[in-house]
Amino acid sequence: MATVLSVSGSPSATSRTARLLRHFDARLASHGHQVSALDVRTLPADALLGADFGHPAIAAATAQFAQADGVVIGTPIYKAAYSGLLKSLLDLLPQYALAGKTVLPLATGGTTAHVLAIDYALRPVLSSMGATHIVPGWFTLDSDLTVGDDGALTIAPGSARALEQVVDQFSAALGGRTTVLAATG
Repeated sequence: MATVLSVSGSPSATSRTARLLRHFDARLASHGHQVSALDVRTLPADALLGADFGHPAIAAATAQFAQADGVVIGTPIYKAAYSGLLKSLLDLLPQYALAGKTVLPLATGGTTAHVLAIDYALRPVLSSMGATHIVPGWFTLDSDLTVGDDGALTIAPGSARALEQVVDQFSAALGGRTTVLAATG
């Protein structure tokens, strides 16, 4: 199966975006894919903001992109655009870091007024980075994502069904299974 890099561009340690991505990661793994997570907020700020291409953490992140068959890019939407934190990483990657990759853009936000940010702000950047196939992205309202006291994510039923379809379509684009493996017990 494919290797997938799941990138969270959220600056928050308690991010609903990152929790949603980890939910996606589990579903992709159940499709047989090998998934690794990259939370951009864990990279050194001085390396990101100082454009330190040679910093070991930036070099390691660049290598993760190079090794992936597919990339899921998740970001909260702020002021009708993807996060500045995500932009700082994308700016440090090689020009064609997404060449040969299948990419799934995901976004979360507080209002449907930002639903087109994926297509107008994020998709052009991903395309300019050489993504071979950018599957249709998905925007999820923050109000559809609830985090319990235990940290568990609950997704509103309508959004959960739509998100399952998005993951399944991405998996199929990667050449993976379109049905989830049964849990073994």
